[in-house]
Amino acid sequence: MQPSYSKATYRLYDDKADFHKKAEGIAVGLTVGSWTELPEAAKEQMQKHLGKVVSVSIHDPLDAAPGERYADITIAYPDVNFSRDIPAFLVTAFGKLSMDGKIKLTDIEPSADFLSAFPGPKFGVQGVRDLLGVHDRPLVMSIFKSVIGHDLGNLREQFLQQALGGVDLIKDDEILFENPLTPLEQRVEACMSAAREAERTTGQKLLYFTNLTGSTFQLKANAKRAIAAGANGLLFNVLAYGFDALAELAADPDINVPIAAHPALAGALYPSLHHGISASLLLGKLMRIAGADLSLFPSPYGSVVMPKAENLAVMEALLDPTLPQKPAFPVPSAGIHPGLVPLIMGDFGPEVVVNAGGGVHGHPGGSAAGGRAFRQAVDAVNSGSTLEAYAQKHEELSIAIQRWGVRTS
Repeated sequence: MQPSYSKATYRLYDDKADFHKKAEGIAVGLTVGSWTELPEAAKEQMQKHLGKVVSVSIHDPLDAAPGERYADITIAYPDVNFSRDIPAFLVTAFGKLSMDGKIKLTDIEPSADFLSAFPGPKFGVQGVRDLLGVHDRPLVMSIFKSVIGHDLGNLREQFLQQALGGVDLIKDDEILFENPLTPLEQRVEACMSAAREAERTTGQKLLYFTNLTGSTFQLKANAKRAIAAGANGLLFNVLAYGFDALAELAADPDINVPIAAHPALAGALYPSLHHGISASLLLGKLMRIAGADLSLFPSPYGSVVMPKAENLAVMEALLDPTLPQKPAFPVPSAGIHPGLVPLIMGDFGPEVVVNAGGGVHGHPGGSAAGGRAFRQAVDAVNSGSTLEAYAQKHEELSIAIQRWGVRTS
């Protein structure tokens, strides 16, 4: 039986290094530890555990300024070296290596054997659409703003106003933890009753992503408490708890609702040119493998900006047809208003969630009007109209354009 390998790709910056020698050092150092010093009998025994250099691509222009010389290095790690969980692979491929100079983990290519341990998203893009009965347009998500210090009555009213605007998804703020004013079960019951009230007016189904919190060892129990109370979605701060926690939640057959992954803490890991983990891997591929049905990340347009090339790379990882796990919804976020919808749909295509907080609640007509303005903006683009033309017959969109304008690039 042929051994299987999982690959990792790095970008390593160094003005003087022998990159081929460095690659060999990584392949050996992160697997068997040493090689040339081993006796032949030991080499034969250890061969199946030895990492392999797959490729070394050097960027070394003659006019390179200091700090610009780098190489993209791909190493194959034997699957026999680590258990079938994401922490084991990350520690193998980037544990101590992450502290070894200017080096960034840019991608992984897990083996089919490794990927077979991860069922991935329960619902994915198609499953979320099926739950909502919406298949012909991008989805619209609204965010609670604010939640801290509100009692159940205020929280329910805020939920109701968002829901009356025709949004498809509503999520808790990621900083809403268990508290005496809005405890988990009572919060879910209040918000889901508001969802049912809004549906009687709008005729539209809605998913509520309740923030899943608590100690790591209580997450499954808390998720099941929320679902028993009526929750039909979960928001999860994946990077604070770990990818393995997400994978455990997604694989549990009793946690039968979509999970939206929040990117809190991601800024400590992806923005640096020289360190950390690429956004496409951190917020795209790993989130999907671990089981997120939706992944939130900073948009290239709003208040917390991620460069557009990185945004599109995250989207591609979430939708990549070559992965066996179901595609997951990309959710570009932060600072989104209705005037940005043509850009979002142009850049991300139809399989995207338009996500807004202030762009809904900041509408001069209130949160319900803000939700309607977003739905009108999506409908305008879907119909081939400009926002300005569509707004002539849609008051909420017209007011939103007056408030925020329309961006074309």
